Amino acid sequence: MKKKENKKKAVALRYDEKLDNAPKVMAKGKGLLAERIIELAKEHGIYTYSDPDLVEVLSAVEIDAEIPKELYRAIAEVLSFVYKLNSSYGSGK
Repeated sequence: MKKKENKKKAVALRYDEKLDNAPKVMAKGKGLLAERIIELAKEHGIYTYSDPDLVEVLSAVEIDAEIPKELYRAIAEVLSFVYKLNSSYGSGK
């Protein structure tokens, strides 16, 4: 019996309220690519949020595509979390 590989997955989103109608998938990957996406986010002071179920769904969205309407509420909760962190640390991004 083969052991199932548990590779880390990551999806990077961008949302600019002046340019975008909805958040867009900007990068996605698993394994080493996922680790690099997370590393780059940290290097640039971008907060990361871990939700394996949400990452699984977002992994199906094409790069540079807006997230589906069905995910708006989940992503709004993530963005709210990030905005609160930004306010707490005074970055105001």
